[in-house]
Amino acid sequence: MLIRDLFGEALSYMERGDAAQSSEKLYKVAEECVKILSERLGLGEVKIAEERGRWTVTLLEKAVGKLADKFGVEFGIGWDAANHLHIWGFHETKLDVEDVKRRVPLIERLIELTEKAQ
Repeated sequence: MLIRDLFGEALSYMERGDAAQSSEKLYKVAEECVKILSERLGLGEVKIAEERGRWTVTLLEKAVGKLADKFGVEFGIGWDAANHLHIWGFHETKLDVEDVKRRVPLIERLIELTEKAQ
């Protein structure tokens, strides 16, 4: 499964001390979880993304809100952790490997929720 492969890559980057790439891979894991679950549940955001040819931050946020309503607050917390990694770990490169490691369980929980919903 794509999300497990991306998760493995993130852990590999973390082992090599590359917080930026690990952060980005973990964000991609979360993004894929949102897309997979949105598609499975037939959320309207999927159709809009298809019409536009891409997912936007706004569409992802709307989908996350609906997914958090269905799966619980931990889904939103996981997404927020991933978004934090995306901005502060990847774009701004302000996080170190320890900062990234603290958020791994939150991202892993998104994977578990996604896999359970299959």
